[in-house]
Amino acid sequence: MLKLIKNRRGVPTILWIGIVLIFVKLSYGIEPIQPIPIRIDYNRDKAELGKILFHDPVLSRDRSVSCASCHDVYEKWGTDHRKASVGIGGKVGNVNAPTVFNTFFNFRQFWNGRAKNLKEQVEGPIHNPIEMGMSKRAVEKRLNSIPFYRKIFKKVYGVERITFDLVIDAIVEFEKALITPNSKFDRYLRGELKLSKEEKEGYMLFKKFGCITCHNGINVGGNSFQKIGAIKPFPWNPENPDRYRLTKREFDKNRYKVPSLRNIECTYPYFHDGSVPTLEEAIRTMAYHNLGFKLSEEEVRKIVAFLKTLTGELPEILKKDLKDRK
Repeated sequence: MLKLIKNRRGVPTILWIGIVLIFVKLSYGIEPIQPIPIRIDYNRDKAELGKILFHDPVLSRDRSVSCASCHDVYEKWGTDHRKASVGIGGKVGNVNAPTVFNTFFNFRQFWNGRAKNLKEQVEGPIHNPIEMGMSKRAVEKRLNSIPFYRKIFKKVYGVERITFDLVIDAIVEFEKALITPNSKFDRYLRGELKLSKEEKEGYMLFKKFGCITCHNGINVGGNSFQKIGAIKPFPWNPENPDRYRLTKREFDKNRYKVPSLRNIECTYPYFHDGSVPTLEEAIRTMAYHNLGFKLSEEEVRKIVAFLKTLTGELPEILKKDLKDRK
């Protein structure tokens, strides 16, 4: 019979080796990131109508902004590249607009997760007095006064009268279609190509340092709430759009929905307040506050190289428009 030699923790060595091997297999043998599907099912007619509504300032009280004002899907990867977005009357909010690309894969919407699905997410800005400032009744009255919209809603939904719920349904279907597949990393995961030495080393560092604990799954994030400042305290502002705003629990101060890292090189500035202008600075800040140490410039460079492999193709529903623009 094989003798069970115990190590310093009092665990039999054979058992200890087995535990380590299982951990290594789970950490490196099974990839914690999954590729974005090349396509998903959605209703094209509804999505095309939603695209029109998404870009029409008619949905804002003073007709000055549209959904696309804060989420430019053609040139700014679903963001506005501002620290905080501008709404009706030139009012400036205090929150950085997250990208609308790949939001279909998020488990909650908004920085603090107050919307449980895309329907609630779309309704939020329309009603917000700083953003678009419209009631359900005002939206219905305005759209029903426009012959173009009465005609297209009848064609798509078979109705004589436009309702707010149908407006939201169409925009949701458009946002559902905003996926960005076929990034270099997705193609690597599918075995179609190899990463460069620097990119692969960056991915290994990303896993080694534990970034993968929060940034994993299809969206490389978007599937949990986590605290910024887990090791080194991060400044807290009572105006923060964190979980504390909803729960009033001390535990939830500076706790946010983990942002997706998909297309992250294109969705600057970073963090909930847009206070970090570059990807390099964002990596350094997260390492210091959530890992408790400073990264070397070489480590930062390699992680950036990996993160840039997460940039995918623009959504298929936009490609014809982009060709027409050229």
